[in-house]
Amino acid sequence: MNRALVCIPTYNEAENIEPITRAVLKAEPRVDILIVDDNSPDGTGKIADTLAAQEPRIRVLHREKKEGLGRAYLAAFRWALEAGYTFIVEMDADFSHDPRHLPTILDAAEGGADLVLGSRYVTGGGTVNWGVGRQLISRGGSLYARTILGVDIHDLTGGFKCFHRRVLEAIELSQVKSTGYAFQIELTYRTLKKGFTIQEVPIIFEDRRVGHSKMSRKIFLEALTMVWRLRLGV
Repeated sequence: MNRALVCIPTYNEAENIEPITRAVLKAEPRVDILIVDDNSPDGTGKIADTLAAQEPRIRVLHREKKEGLGRAYLAAFRWALEAGYTFIVEMDADFSHDPRHLPTILDAAEGGADLVLGSRYVTGGGTVNWGVGRQLISRGGSLYARTILGVDIHDLTGGFKCFHRRVLEAIELSQVKSTGYAFQIELTYRTLKKGFTIQEVPIIFEDRRVGHSKMSRKIFLEALTMVWRLRLGV
């Protein structure tokens, strides 16, 4: 068993799951993989089981239904802590998080950072294949959250990150409220409130290769309101 675990939540990612796991294993020999499938109707879970049977560095956690990105990650975190992993990485299945950045992220974590954020908005970071509208929404969302929460993190909405286990043990996972993309803001904010160190490292974020984004109006509104709930402590 390696010290680091890459957690990859899936829902209808049948086209992506084998290529992304192969790419992760090739990019970083220091990690294992946990695929967290929310009972995907397209058969992603079955493909994941086949991959795990072929590769000892791959594990699969099956969940009964889709409950949002946040719930899937919380289940993965609990599994990782119980299994004894030291570093726990969040990563999308759709190649928007490029596996080539994993060595840099893990190096920073092993160097002492409590939470390492793969950041689009620090020097050297960026996005590929995004229209002007999406760039404005993403940058505006991070600025909105930073301003209301009063924190100096450039990419609060990013989801390519690595936690040291001591962070996840301290931030009371049972109290996490968010289910969608607001989950990323909430976890980073809770990490800061506990006094842990956060290091942002540059990544290039590329739009997903195949499949469809899980973003919805409901998820977007949750992020807007969750920032105020965090700020007011409600």
